Amino acid sequence: MSSASSTPPWDVHRLPRAEGSVFLITGGNAGIGYFVAEQLSTTGATVVLGSRDPAKAEAALASIRSRVPDAHVRAVRLDLADLRSLGTAAESLAVERLDAVVHNAGVALDDPPRRETPDGHELMFGTNHLGHFALTARLMPLLSAAPAARIVTVGSFAAKSERLDLDDLQSRRDYRAKRTYGRSKLAQMYFGLELDRRLRALGSATASVVVHPGGALDSLTPSRPPVHVRTTTARLRAAPAALLVQGKHAGAWPAVRAVLDPAVRGGQLWGPRLFGLRGTPRREAVWSHLTDTAAAARLWDASRDLTGVDPGDLRG
Repeated sequence: MSSASSTPPWDVHRLPRAEGSVFLITGGNAGIGYFVAEQLSTTGATVVLGSRDPAKAEAALASIRSRVPDAHVRAVRLDLADLRSLGTAAESLAVERLDAVVHNAGVALDDPPRRETPDGHELMFGTNHLGHFALTARLMPLLSAAPAARIVTVGSFAAKSERLDLDDLQSRRDYRAKRTYGRSKLAQMYFGLELDRRLRALGSATASVVVHPGGALDSLTPSRPPVHVRTTTARLRAAPAALLVQGKHAGAWPAVRAVLDPAVRGGQLWGPRLFGLRGTPRREAVWSHLTDTAAAARLWDASRDLTGVDPGDLRG
């Protein structure tokens, strides 16, 4: 019997054990990041929640511990909008190695006004992309110390219909909140794939994988008070949408699989099985515009110049 046929199918409800591993989830205090942390905590690994809000982090830790009594979970302060703080955040992990980081945290603005980070970058691009770009550089020594670390970047289905404007990455000329958000997530996905190409060229054992959660709604997400409370009214109103999309607990599945499944390889894209919107995780073809390596290289160079660090430098 071949090894492929003897390997049991991936079961989102029966995750493999990962004792001794250390996983960092950015934005692990809420939304999809919370459920990534909760699910990974069932494996016996040490799970670290990166959060800019200590009170929300403590609430998330309490929720996880109430559902996974033997969970090894803790939190570190992490503000991706403040690039100068990321070195301190990496040091505060206080670990000798990092087996995986899930780049999940993000900010989305619905109001029209354009806002900037303390470093002067457009807020969504600066937080969602540049923050993770710089954090990866700070974490690289810890990731390189692990036998086969994973860097998992959580993109968005909203990025599928967007295209980068490499001459206006900061949306100074053309700022529209939804478009700018979609482009910031697209930049993340370009980064995750380009990072893997550079790691392979360096002979690194660390792999970079890109995932997306499909359509993930709060109204279809089970309650985790006080982190998330779903009312009966919201559940009933959202019931028809469950035919096409899912809750954030299920939106976490591609990222969890990318961390744990030894069959996942660097440079791959994983998302929900059904139309890329809902269902169990599967590998999907890399979207055609994400195969533009020239655009990815230009974005990398611009990001390096804007942050002053280079994740391709394995010394961090």
